Amino acid sequence: MKEDLYKKAIAVLDANFQDGGFTIPSAGLYPFQWKWDSGFIAIGFAHYDVEKAKTEMRTLLDAQWKNGFIPHIVFHTENDSYFPGADFHQSELHPLSSKKYRSTGMTQPPVTGFVLQEMHRIADDKKDMLNFIKEEIDKVYANHEYFYKNRDPQDEGLVYIYHNWESGTDNSPVWDDIWKTMNPPEYDFVRKDTTHVDASQRPSKREYDHYLHIIDIAKQNNYNDAKIAELSPFLVQDPLFNAMLIKSNQALIDLYIQIGGNEERIKNIIKWQSKSIKSFNDKLFDADLGAYVHYDLRNEKPIRHITSSSFSPLFANIPSPERADVLVNTMMDKFGGEDKYLCASFDPTNDRFNPRKYWRGPVWINMNWMLFLGLKNYGFTDVAARMKQDSIELIEKYGFYEYFDCRKDTGDENPTGYGGNNFSWSAALFIDMVNTD
Repeated sequence: MKEDLYKKAIAVLDANFQDGGFTIPSAGLYPFQWKWDSGFIAIGFAHYDVEKAKTEMRTLLDAQWKNGFIPHIVFHTENDSYFPGADFHQSELHPLSSKKYRSTGMTQPPVTGFVLQEMHRIADDKKDMLNFIKEEIDKVYANHEYFYKNRDPQDEGLVYIYHNWESGTDNSPVWDDIWKTMNPPEYDFVRKDTTHVDASQRPSKREYDHYLHIIDIAKQNNYNDAKIAELSPFLVQDPLFNAMLIKSNQALIDLYIQIGGNEERIKNIIKWQSKSIKSFNDKLFDADLGAYVHYDLRNEKPIRHITSSSFSPLFANIPSPERADVLVNTMMDKFGGEDKYLCASFDPTNDRFNPRKYWRGPVWINMNWMLFLGLKNYGFTDVAARMKQDSIELIEKYGFYEYFDCRKDTGDENPTGYGGNNFSWSAALFIDMVNTD
């Protein structure tokens, strides 16, 4: 069974790889290149087609702006099946945006550093991969420098996101607390996602009004970070986003040392890293909840909900062993019942939990992959093994869907996966997990 699935995973990735040297997440629903998707996809490609893995990352990094920013969507092609598209985002408003590619003016979790390291780990020809890393690593450094210079207004080592789409966890119940502080206008637009996926599984029309309003504020200020920090009603320090930045910082330090890299850059990253980890632990850990939480920087208060992002610091080696114990106890207590697959994206004991609605409860393979590696790293081998097994079982049962109901008994006559089918990162990270003991 696993051998057939492995071949199917490869077929999914190859079918989604486009002539322009990038991979779409899922046909129809997501017709462009997404930043963190591309990173995870490159990890899958690295196992069987190194050239495609390198091409995926080269294409993504080629769309970098002159200030180091990497956009969350690169619009390589004209395609009206997705909203909001390039015409709405108007990345050209920023004076340093890419002249070669149209894109959004927001970013996504900074995966590129640890992705380069994973590609090196997987590669048979280490010398060839190090040569590739030498070509691209300074672009990743520039991206991190952009974050610390432009997204850390209080100089804490914690960077902000100004839009829920930057988090990657688009409609998480965490954001409900922020929507309550806003009253955006009603927008007149045609949704495209609900022509591919049941509307009950997607964000509501009113949620989209909030999303578009935040983009409009950024556009009115030409995507100027200082203005966004001053004016955006959405300004959040996200544990997942910052954990991935910290993980990628460490990857850059390790890789620069391996390639005999720039001493000054290594020193800079070590400085960022030390400040980031301290602030992360001091500010984002909620002892009463036994988990890391989001912080609303605009309203200067924590958003006290437990999500799968709350456990992502395990992936970046952020908590002490004692705190890691607390995190895993919280995870297993709230998310780990025998009637559930690990790991729901939102606390199943919370009223806002919805097991089928995007980031409001379903299991996502990319989160499970990170948690699997984090748990292994801290020596939680049994929980790590369950995380891996649950992920594989969901794919065996339903196929390479975007996300999955975390309940083992859904009560449905014909249970299914949700979101996009033949979803690239589900295929890519399945390939990596079955190759990782």
